[in-house]
Amino acid sequence: MTAPLEWYLVLSAGVFCAGLFGVLVRQSALHFVMAVELMLNAANINLVAFSLEHGNLTGQVFALFGIALAAAEVAIGIGIILVLNRNFGDIDVTEAVTMRW
Repeated sequence: MTAPLEWYLVLSAGVFCAGLFGVLVRQSALHFVMAVELMLNAANINLVAFSLEHGNLTGQVFALFGIALAAAEVAIGIGIILVLNRNFGDIDVTEAVTMRW
């Protein structure tokens, strides 16, 4: 017996809100990347939940693509964090506004 769809949606909304809070409040680039990962995982929870509800594998396949996208995003994010640390000696994203033109 599986849980009702609403429980998955509430879980996904909670994870997404935690990620959104992390994006809006935190100043560390590492926390920012982790918060974006939470928001991507919330979308994956929705995809898998609706796939389970409708009885097909399409949502699960898209969730696998989302996981691959998240892995690529982490690789790029860690590169950006290393550049921030090398140039500014800190990973505070508010200091990086000096990198603009």
